[in-house]
Amino acid sequence: MLKKITIKDLKPGMFVHQILEQKGQLSVKSQGRVTSQAIADALKKRGVLTLVVDTDKAFSVSTGEAVAEKEAPVSKKVEEKAPKASLENELTRATKLHVQGKRIQKQLLNSVKKAQPFDSSIPKEFSAKLVSSVDRNPDALLCLTKIREKDDYLLEHSLNVAILLANFGRHLGMSESEVQDLSYSGFLHDLGKIQIPDEILHKPGRLTDDEMDIMKGHVKHGVDYLNETDLDKALIRTISEHHERLDGLGYPMGTKGENISREGRMLAIADMYDALTADRVYKSGMSSQKAFSILLSDAPSRLDLPLVQQFIKCMGIYPVGSLVLLSNERLAMVIEQTDSPLAPKVKIFYSVRNAHFLEPKDIDLASEKNVKVSKAAIAADYKIDVNAFFERSVSIG
Repeated sequence: MLKKITIKDLKPGMFVHQILEQKGQLSVKSQGRVTSQAIADALKKRGVLTLVVDTDKAFSVSTGEAVAEKEAPVSKKVEEKAPKASLENELTRATKLHVQGKRIQKQLLNSVKKAQPFDSSIPKEFSAKLVSSVDRNPDALLCLTKIREKDDYLLEHSLNVAILLANFGRHLGMSESEVQDLSYSGFLHDLGKIQIPDEILHKPGRLTDDEMDIMKGHVKHGVDYLNETDLDKALIRTISEHHERLDGLGYPMGTKGENISREGRMLAIADMYDALTADRVYKSGMSSQKAFSILLSDAPSRLDLPLVQQFIKCMGIYPVGSLVLLSNERLAMVIEQTDSPLAPKVKIFYSVRNAHFLEPKDIDLASEKNVKVSKAAIAADYKIDVNAFFERSVSIG
């Protein structure tokens, strides 16, 4: 598996597949084994900033034998899927589904706030529709996870986590019913946050210890509410575990290691990834690459490393919906993965050099000789409104 890392994470035993970024004019060999710390230090001194390593070619420094990193198993039994729809066609349906999801989430949060029961068949049927959309074309809903309204974080976060989990579950070869339940748990996982005071929930700065204790209570609020419904107990368990960590330092129960269900560990990863990449009223979200780096740094002590690796593999080095800066000083949105992880299909829409929007144009970087990705990009850094671009040029619903 190809994995993008920074130079500080390069270790002996890794195989360098490609140098992505470096400063200075000194040419550095792009592929080869890192047989000692001295080689890693030398690359750093030569100005290498980011690179791609091939985990399948990892090796033992002492013996030279391959020791490819263990990844989470992918089920060989995958149910037959419907023929893939075009991105354009599926975006029409996915956009309507996205709007419906936010509306249902708002109704659920109101029910929790008023301690009123809800009809569980509505969000369950919605989750089934979500998985069907992912089966037709996963890129459509993934694109929509990048379209954010800063004041709607609570609505969009749970919906996005449900979308991420539908993709993740399908990637791991889980059955239709398993993926639907997994996505359903993502859709319901943060219902308890509606009971947290707004001044704590939306506080821009670091929470005090007392405030953090109140914030942590959102898991119990949600679980207590769901225990009064007809929701499957296994699903409630998954939801209860989304802040548990392998080292036992999570909450609310401090559950440790294998005592956390696989679904709970998957939900923890998707929840953390979306929170890191989300735009909030008080801050811009970070790039997917930086979020991946944080997920990896939390594994294997806190997060399940094989599952984190599979999640990154599922999303791609440059996830669908994310922005990239190209070597020709154009900004583009990733619209589809290709067989080359570093060369996705993109939609060019903005000239950085001239600071203006362009007529959107789709290109397949895998077949382009003169254009490549320079780095991941964040819209806030260029003071552009990606939502407006998306609504005008990508979404047609």
